[in-house]
Amino acid sequence: MANTDFKSHSQKDALKLYTEQSKKFEKIPTSIFQDSVSASQMVAQEMATLIRNKASKGEYAVIGLATGSTPTKVYDLLVKIHQEEGLSFQNVITFNLDEYYPMPPESLQSYVRFMNEHLFDHIDIDPKNVHIPDGTVAPDQVAAYCNAYEANIEKVGGLDLQILGIGRTGHIGFNEPGSSNKSKTRLINLDSTTRTDAASDFFGEENVPHKAITMGVGTIMKAKRIILMAWGEGKSKVVKESIEGEIRDSIPATFLQEHPNTAFFIDRAAAAELTREKTPWLVDSCTWTKALRKRAVIWLSQKLEKVILKLTNEDYNEYGMSDLMVEQGPAEDLNVEIFNEIQHTITGWPGGKPNVDDSQRPERAKPYPKRVLIFSPHPDDDVISMGGTLLRLVQQGHEVHVAYQTSGNIAVFDDDALRFLDFTLDFNQQYVKDEEKTATIFNEIKGFIANKAPGEVDLPEIQNIKALIRRGEAKAACRYCGVKNEHAYFMDMPFYETGKVKKKPLSEADIKVTIDLLEKIQPHQIYAAGDLSDPHGTHRVCLNAVFTALERLKKANTPWLKDTYLWLYRGAWQEWDVSEIEMAVPIGPKELLKKRRAIFKHQSQKDRAMFPGSDSREFWQRAEDRNRATAKTYDELGFAEYEAIEAFVRWHF
Repeated sequence: MANTDFKSHSQKDALKLYTEQSKKFEKIPTSIFQDSVSASQMVAQEMATLIRNKASKGEYAVIGLATGSTPTKVYDLLVKIHQEEGLSFQNVITFNLDEYYPMPPESLQSYVRFMNEHLFDHIDIDPKNVHIPDGTVAPDQVAAYCNAYEANIEKVGGLDLQILGIGRTGHIGFNEPGSSNKSKTRLINLDSTTRTDAASDFFGEENVPHKAITMGVGTIMKAKRIILMAWGEGKSKVVKESIEGEIRDSIPATFLQEHPNTAFFIDRAAAAELTREKTPWLVDSCTWTKALRKRAVIWLSQKLEKVILKLTNEDYNEYGMSDLMVEQGPAEDLNVEIFNEIQHTITGWPGGKPNVDDSQRPERAKPYPKRVLIFSPHPDDDVISMGGTLLRLVQQGHEVHVAYQTSGNIAVFDDDALRFLDFTLDFNQQYVKDEEKTATIFNEIKGFIANKAPGEVDLPEIQNIKALIRRGEAKAACRYCGVKNEHAYFMDMPFYETGKVKKKPLSEADIKVTIDLLEKIQPHQIYAAGDLSDPHGTHRVCLNAVFTALERLKKANTPWLKDTYLWLYRGAWQEWDVSEIEMAVPIGPKELLKKRRAIFKHQSQKDRAMFPGSDSREFWQRAEDRNRATAKTYDELGFAEYEAIEAFVRWHF
């Protein structure tokens, strides 16, 4: 896989890269880590060191804390350090950045509840030293309350350390675009993008508060030390703007460039758009690995809007790649090499073409037919992300199995559950003749839904109904695609079954059910959702389960695994960069239409999904637009023109 060239490194190494190579582009010291876990470990250790140093002097450590998915691993690690190494929080005073308004502290979405669940309930901090903006303050008292919050921070000597995440709009805290660098703690209107991003926590954007109380940019800037963390490709563009862009109030995080002791701790995915990561040859001389040569040639082709085979020595020299020409010889030779490498990724036989020379193909010719296992995190990711390839595998005679890793039940609207209940009630009245029992269950569920608060966990019966809805849709899609009914598996991985957006950690039970299925099928090909940039979502956990299961089987010298390829696809929101793609499966117009119809079998996700994210398009539209965009990219690089392409990266486990 393309990412295997990258190695995680320490904070010291990352800062060395900044000072020696990147300062002409990067205006904030930035540490890049292989993943969010290693970055979080560094942040947690720095916080623990601060707390211990202050304690040794008999002083309080005053720390500003953030909420959201970004810092959760840091809090988990702090709890672990407290429990296993005896780190005491008796000398710690905390101030949280923000809180929705209005917001009762007991609400599921309350940051009071968030902080208690993730940190405060598990450490020995004195409750009187915990400060979180109060979402219940009367409207006419908010201004005075905010002034008092500021005064309390000043009273304890100011913040020694402020932990931050960053929103897609560039907001820090809830300081939305337009916030002044002098702003203080105040009530603020939330940007529409921020509310959209929060919609999943509130089970619908209509339930997200329109206001929040937040520390100001000026308040944050007074901290002695600031650490901003960011994970995933979704943050890569705003991270680049914040670190390399001009200071402007439209991206409040750019104000951090003026702070004397700020650092960004980011993972590889969030760093993807930084100059030193995306185009390191523009920064300094670099080691031209095979993967980097491919990326550079593709970048230059796109930059100049010239097909690969037309690039010249002058083109390479003008854009900082003269040393590549010295190493590789004339442009024509390099162009042909990279062109052929990309050409060999294109195949209409994703399971391998039988009885042909497969030395230049992404998949093996033998064995044929293959046993294929497609892991789908939710009950529709298979057809959304690789529906055309799935159809092709079935058509070409392979034995295709689909494993739905989670029930997907929280993504079903209450009205859909009631609609199916109505059907069941009518059916039972006609055929079962137990109207009294049926009516009792129906009325209980209907009454619960009628009085249900946003985000409230469903009754187990409702969760089961919603799971059955998604299961029925998945079966319908499998039938349409030609997958046998007995080859559709519903794993219902335990980590997911909380009834809430927040899930449990991956457990042995999750890994066991994955291993058991792998052992049962013994596939020659595995497909899995490779959303590696999502450190907290369902896709990420499901992928970790697959990786862990395969690693254990590998250590056990499982014989069938030696003949298995693992291909990673991506979800409805993004695609692999063309420089990473190792198998590109062209999809014709008729196949694309069949893929759309397979997606339509998931009727509960049609028109308006429960968790659509910031993209207003339906899932089938996202999938088609993405597949067509990949095909267009290949066309612009000088390859054959296709209607659409589905892309995969091979994971060498």
